[in-house]
Amino acid sequence: MNERQPVDLLFFGAHADDVDLSAGATIVKMVKSGLRVGMVDLTHGEMGTRGAPHIRKREAQAAARILGASFREQLDLGDGNLRTDRAAELEIIDVIRRCRPSLVFTSWPDDRHPDHTRTGRLVTEASFYAGLKKLETDLPAHRPQATIYYLQNYMIPPSFVVDVSAHYDTKRRALDCHTSQFTPTGTDAVSTRLTASSFRQLIETRDAQFGARGTPGSALVM
Repeated sequence: MNERQPVDLLFFGAHADDVDLSAGATIVKMVKSGLRVGMVDLTHGEMGTRGAPHIRKREAQAAARILGASFREQLDLGDGNLRTDRAAELEIIDVIRRCRPSLVFTSWPDDRHPDHTRTGRLVTEASFYAGLKKLETDLPAHRPQATIYYLQNYMIPPSFVVDVSAHYDTKRRALDCHTSQFTPTGTDAVSTRLTASSFRQLIETRDAQFGARGTPGSALVM
């Protein structure tokens, strides 16, 4: 699950549960259609209220297996102050050039969480720079055909939606893997916005709203 390999689609998120929350069912649908998908978390989530980094990594790997990803890896760009310097760009460029995706997915670069905003901007810029032949690294240049943004906290009109009604239960099972974040116990049982029962309901309601607006007859998206 940690070996980079060529994929059709590459999903980036700041934290271990970001992609799962916002595009988990889309990953399932793409995998079921025969595409290879990779997942990259840019931080270890070390600043989270709950869940030590090694726990979050284990949960993320379990979720990725349920979603059907070919691999999932974590970089170390600094949770709570995600780096966007040239060194960080080069790490993303290395992933893109090694995996050679046709499409890259990342968070909308204007979100409630600053790390999400930084992730969107960093991945967008690195995806372009990865195609510059004169930017020499150990790998040949490769530029994805497009960078696509998923939404997490803010509600803005999407350019398109993906009907994932048939795969939403799989997304739910993947989210259930992130126990430390959504259903913590013991010393981790600190109440926050994520642990409220209304949080998952909010996510599903948002997805259903997008689906209803996007495709006639569809119920869920992302």
